[in-house]
Amino acid sequence: MPHVDIKCFPRELSDEQKTALAADITEVLIRHLNTKDRAVSVALNQVQESDWQQVWDGEIAPKMDELIKKPGYSM
Repeated sequence: MPHVDIKCFPRELSDEQKTALAADITEVLIRHLNTKDRAVSVALNQVQESDWQQVWDGEIAPKMDELIKKPGYSM
């Protein structure tokens, strides 16, 4: 039951673009985690740039050792 929670700065994405993004992510999870389409959920949460520090402090920095892809920036 993979769940992907994407946080990013606001982007103007159409419903079609969001659907395509979720489909691409789902395809990768199916291939790498040997899961099924019905098991995957994807959330897209747009965070204002001024609020990114909260994401960094709460979700990125404390889990740096657990990240399988680390960011190329620091705060």
